[in-house]
Amino acid sequence: MSAKKAGQQRLGFKTGEFIIYPAHGLGKIISIEEQEIAGFKLELFVVSFLKEKMTLRVPTAKIAQVGMRKLSDAGTIQQALDVLMGRARVKRTMWSRRAQEYEAKINSGDIIAVSEVVRDLYRSEAQPEQSYSERQLYEAALERLMSEIAAVDEITDTEALKKIETSLAKNPRRAKAAAETAGEDEEADEAEAA
Repeated sequence: MSAKKAGQQRLGFKTGEFIIYPAHGLGKIISIEEQEIAGFKLELFVVSFLKEKMTLRVPTAKIAQVGMRKLSDAGTIQQALDVLMGRARVKRTMWSRRAQEYEAKINSGDIIAVSEVVRDLYRSEAQPEQSYSERQLYEAALERLMSEIAAVDEITDTEALKKIETSLAKNPRRAKAAAETAGEDEEADEAEAA
């Protein structure tokens, strides 16, 4: 009993548009439908999440409540990339508490908060390995950040990942550590050659 309304616009959102849904990340509005549920007519955004191979129906009246939003603008994307260049801020609390905070930031839908998680959990080659749960949170945040940057800049995920990695490498502390590691590698190569 659903009548599809193609090419329509509701509350500033239109079909074919990419959006951010806090709990799932980047999605695309594929249609606006009207359904009758328990005698009430309900207007719904039909949102497809390609990476999760999932479709979600969101009542148009609930979008503010669930936090669905338009993609960030170029200025906000640049702010998020700038956050990656900053110093990691890791609280000295138990991991379970920090993990909950990271999870909340990832699911907030706020790209700046997501980039903070990427920055705080990033590990360069010279740093110790991450635990499984740290790695899972890092990858979830990285995926959210990468997909939004790719959609806003209209580039591939790989190109977006390169932008993120470039920003992470510009962190002064990480750049110094990478240079020291490279120097040690060169010394080791020279020693082996001798």
